[in-house]
Amino acid sequence: MTALMSVNAAAHHGWSWTDDGFFELKGTISGIYIGNPHATLDVDVEGETWRVELAPPSRTIAAGFTEDVAAVGDEITAIGNRSRESTERRMKAVRIVVRDETYDVYPYRVPS
Repeated sequence: MTALMSVNAAAHHGWSWTDDGFFELKGTISGIYIGNPHATLDVDVEGETWRVELAPPSRTIAAGFTEDVAAVGDEITAIGNRSRESTERRMKAVRIVVRDETYDVYPYRVPS
């Protein structure tokens, strides 16, 4: 996987809370939220719930990911950066794949 330099930002808006390297998470969607400040997915991975943060709603929707393209129970792959806190089941996704469709919510950060 490709290493990525972290971006310094205030509070939870940004990438400073994430690891530099890319991380891939596969599981089943257990919750979908398309709203402020960021769209999120709850993903069940072997009985543990992970929080997958996407982009703000306008960017997430512009990438084609809306509440109509995924549903609770769908299998998902999320690629992005996991939390620096090793005990926290949380990541910020740059790309999600659901129902064989790919959504790049942060296309300039997608690994090549």
